[in-house]
Amino acid sequence: MKKIVFKGSGVAIVTPVKNNKVDFDKLGELLDFHVSNNTDAIILCGTTGEAPTLPDDEHLKIFDYAHERVGDKITLVGGTGSNFTEHAIDFSKYAQKAGMDAVLCVTPYYNKTTQKGLETHFNAIANAIDIPVILYNVPSRTGVGLQLPTLEKLAKTENIVAVKEASGNIAFASKIAANTDLGLYSGNDDMIVPMLSIGGLGVISVLANIVPKDVHDMCCKFFNGDVKGSAEMQLKAMDLVEKLFIEVNPIPVKNAMNMLGFDVGELKLPLVDLEESNAVKVRKALIDYGLKA
Repeated sequence: MKKIVFKGSGVAIVTPVKNNKVDFDKLGELLDFHVSNNTDAIILCGTTGEAPTLPDDEHLKIFDYAHERVGDKITLVGGTGSNFTEHAIDFSKYAQKAGMDAVLCVTPYYNKTTQKGLETHFNAIANAIDIPVILYNVPSRTGVGLQLPTLEKLAKTENIVAVKEASGNIAFASKIAANTDLGLYSGNDDMIVPMLSIGGLGVISVLANIVPKDVHDMCCKFFNGDVKGSAEMQLKAMDLVEKLFIEVNPIPVKNAMNMLGFDVGELKLPLVDLEESNAVKVRKALIDYGLKA
């Protein structure tokens, strides 16, 4: 069995922004909020954290700041993926030095590469560090997906331990579970319980930015044998999850958090605020869920 980085709810945390800079004071509040609401892990500088538009110095400072603030209280995973292998290696080395418990690495985007290239890319990262690597498979964003034979090969690398599986294909996820010893994290909030049902370890969640305890409890209920209760929580969240992806992530979730009073600030260009018609739908979904927006 591969090393388990975390079980349950890992939040793909937003990056608060003020005047086009990371708002570290607000980030600290969010980190404390997740610790106090039973989030099981915090994933920093992922897609939801607007990593593509973070300057390198701010990206790396987030790792240092988070470890200093809550590193002794919660599992921290640093997003270090890149379509430039050397850059991903440098960031992954820094993440290890900064005290991250693991790194999350997305498949190279735009230049995409072949399956052999993916294998070589991820092994180069894993071999440069000692901490665990979670692969991130999200072909809808990157234009390239990890295929099963590639995952079977990558699973032989000791510190490649898990996959954030966001292809939306539960049959493919089942094949990963059946043919490798890699841990599985749902990369889709509408598939948490289905992923747990095939042996998944949990979720790396956008929804958890808003209702962290609910996502944690959804996982815990399943692990404790209350599958019915877990499924009921999944079904209750479906409309809200749908609205949180009404426009490209993280536009809706950041707008939703501001509606709820989190004051996480603006989005960084090229991302812009929700269209007004979509903002109305997001607000309604929040209210229907039982939140005060």
